[in-house]
Amino acid sequence: MGKFLKGDRVEVLDEAIAGIVQQVEGDEVTILTDDGFPMRFMSHDLVKIEGDITVSNFEAAQVKKQKELPKKRTSPVLRPKERSAPKMEVDLHIHQLVKSSKGMSNYDMLNIQLETAKSQLDFAIRKRIQKVVFIHGVGEGVLKEELHYLFNRYENLKFYDADYQKYGLGATEVYIYQNA
Repeated sequence: MGKFLKGDRVEVLDEAIAGIVQQVEGDEVTILTDDGFPMRFMSHDLVKIEGDITVSNFEAAQVKKQKELPKKRTSPVLRPKERSAPKMEVDLHIHQLVKSSKGMSNYDMLNIQLETAKSQLDFAIRKRIQKVVFIHGVGEGVLKEELHYLFNRYENLKFYDADYQKYGLGATEVYIYQNA
């Protein structure tokens, strides 16, 4: 486990995800996956693929093609569906969900938050909304863990930490595959 630098080729431990390091912030590393998605991981979850591995011309071409993809994506020609499909935000802070949490146990509050998350996620799937950001806050991490457990029960989605600059560590973004 070493320091990662921008441009390093890495693989995620215990997951079939590989990519190129885009950004390093302390122990958090953002990689652009081979599928073209930016994802955030803790550095201890990544392993650097050393450069002494021989790379075929085909693999080099794939990497070059991959590096060119993000530029194409910024083109102003958005399909109407994409333009009208902003990401949905769901704030799960308890004071956003109930008038007063006075007298409620942590268990009660957690259940309300998880029910809200599940119903909003089901709504997004029905309405074919592709990205949903669940704002859970930092806290003890219990709600975040429960959300990840919930999301893992769905086959047609993946989830990752939401945009750090916008939400800090207190949000998870869910990407819903539409042709599942």
